[in-house]
Amino acid sequence: MEWLLVASALFVALSNGANDNFKGFATVWGSDTLTYRKALALAAVATVAGSLASIALAGSLVEQFSGKGLVPDAVASAPLFILAVAAATAATVFLATRLGFPVSTTHALIGGLIGAGVAQAGTQVHLAQLADAFLLPLLVSPILSALLGMAAWRFMRMRRSEDDCACIVAAVPAPALAIGGTTAGRLPLPNIIVASDAHCDRVPTQARVSVSRSMDWLHVLSAMSICFARGVNDTPKLAALLVAAHLLKTDMSIVLIAVAMMIGGLLFARRVAETMSRRVTRMDHIQGLTANLITAALVLLASKLGLPVSTTHVCVGSIGGVGASAGRVNWQALRGILLSWVATLPIAAVVAWSVARLA
Repeated sequence: MEWLLVASALFVALSNGANDNFKGFATVWGSDTLTYRKALALAAVATVAGSLASIALAGSLVEQFSGKGLVPDAVASAPLFILAVAAATAATVFLATRLGFPVSTTHALIGGLIGAGVAQAGTQVHLAQLADAFLLPLLVSPILSALLGMAAWRFMRMRRSEDDCACIVAAVPAPALAIGGTTAGRLPLPNIIVASDAHCDRVPTQARVSVSRSMDWLHVLSAMSICFARGVNDTPKLAALLVAAHLLKTDMSIVLIAVAMMIGGLLFARRVAETMSRRVTRMDHIQGLTANLITAALVLLASKLGLPVSTTHVCVGSIGGVGASAGRVNWQALRGILLSWVATLPIAAVVAWSVARLA
């Protein structure tokens, strides 16, 4: 049973990596900033880094997803309960991955906890605890990220696309400062302008950079920050399956989960990547950067506060918000994603209940 529990937990992590690892780089590949292989490799590195960082940043999530508080402690630590939760989560997420739907592993875990809890504890499942600690953050986060995405894009598009040169021109003397009746000079201040290349060619410049190329670098860094944030937020939830069974210490559980997530992403991420990068909306560099910064900020903040948000929901929300503001959303593809979200929790609950009853 112990080896079966370990294998089930690692299969959950592999499925999670396959469905979630690439999501931070969806806008990077979608805007042709990087090739799929380069984006996938960077996503794997950033996710593993975030997973290891979760040891220090998100320890409270381990206890939340161990089932404590939702069901009696004796049930939460029972091998059959943990096996049912792991099997349901893995089956649900892996099926969605093969179908190309970017679903929430957090939703699947919660569904598994409910289904296994009802099968093992019956009326002792504390659904009020579930609503307060889990469902509210999951429902609010995609709406918030979509609204922020719409607002941020309206602000970002104020810059004219032809203004691609940021340059420092001849320094402007600063006004003198009077101190104690004497006048002291100040250092010259640099004069920074953002204009077209043609304009910058006509003025003497001390340094110049391309705004679009700088945005590309920022876009990639923002994608890595999302993968890092996802690793911080998701790894403790999956490590909880091993910790609750008292099989491994928290640190070792997180390391094993991180490796399994990396392998899953490298092997099985392609279909979900195509949905996120090509079907929901097509973005340019600025739009992608805007969506990514919102996603990374919200997920990292949630991890620090111990709120179990879904990186999938936040990421799709910000991409959809920016895309809607730009008038480029594929509503049919987005509708399919939303329906898969609705189905994730009940499917996982039914599978977990069946495993707990029949095993």
